[in-house]
Amino acid sequence: MTAPIGYLDLLARARAQADLRFTYGRDPLQFGELWLPQGEGPHPVVVLIHGGCWRADLPGLELMDYAAADLRAAGKAVWNIEYRRIGHAGGGYPGTFQDVAQGLDHLKTLAVPHHLDLDRVVVSGHSAGGHLAVWALARPRLARTSPLHAAEPLKLRGVVSLAGIIDLEAYHADGPDACGGPGTIDALVGAPTRAGDVYADTSPPRLLPIGARQVIVSGDLDPIVPSRFGQAYGAAAAKGGDPTTVIDLPASGHFELIDPTAAAWPPIRAQFDALLD
Repeated sequence: MTAPIGYLDLLARARAQADLRFTYGRDPLQFGELWLPQGEGPHPVVVLIHGGCWRADLPGLELMDYAAADLRAAGKAVWNIEYRRIGHAGGGYPGTFQDVAQGLDHLKTLAVPHHLDLDRVVVSGHSAGGHLAVWALARPRLARTSPLHAAEPLKLRGVVSLAGIIDLEAYHADGPDACGGPGTIDALVGAPTRAGDVYADTSPPRLLPIGARQVIVSGDLDPIVPSRFGQAYGAAAAKGGDPTTVIDLPASGHFELIDPTAAAWPPIRAQFDALLD
C-alpha cells in the first residue's frame, strides 16, 4: 500500500492561480482569493479554510489551491481565505475566529460585482480549518456576550469538514501530538489566561445543535486526526438533531482529502454538489 502523502508532497506540485485577491481587513493576513468559474453566474460558492494546526509556522491558504482549482473547473466560485494564526500578532483568541468570521461575511461585498449566489454558499475546511468551518456554520448559536458574536452572520447551507479537529476538548485530552499537543489548543482558545469556559464559544460540540447540514469526512489512515474523532463528533451532531453525514474514506491519509488527484476526492466533490444542488 502506498504511504499517505504529506503537505510537502502536495506543495511540490504546480499550482493554478486564483482570479482575484481581496482584503477583508487592515492586517496583511486578512485577505482571501476568489476563484471564478466560466459563465455569467450567479455562481454557487464554496468557502475554503486551510489547516495547519492554527499555527503561523505552517503553510497557509496555498494548501487549498488544488481543491480550489478543481472546484472552479466544476462550475463553483471559491473564496479561499487567509487568517491570523497562533504566532501571528493578533492570532489565537479572539483574532483567529474573528478573521474567519469577517472573511466569510466579506462575501456580502463581493456578491454583486462577481455574480455570486449567496443563497448557495457552503463552507469547508481541512484539519484546523475543518474545525473553523464547522465553527463558522455554528456562529448563529454564539451567545450575545461572546466577543465572537455577530448580529447577522452570512447564511450558509452547510459544511464539509475534511479531517477536521472539530472537538477541541477531545483533541486536547486524547489527540496525537502532531499539532503540538494540548498547548496548541490552549493557545487557540486563550487558556489559561482567559476567564470562564474557554470552549463555550470555540468548540463546535458546545454549540450543538447547529441546525444545518454537516458532512464530516475522515481518512482511515490519518495519523494527525484519526477518524474516531470525526465519528464521535458526527454521532453527537446527529443525536442533537442535525442532518449529519459521516464518511470514512478507505486508504486515505490526512492530505489526500484535499488532493484532487487522490481517490478520496471524487466522493468529497460529490458532497459539495449535493449541498449546493
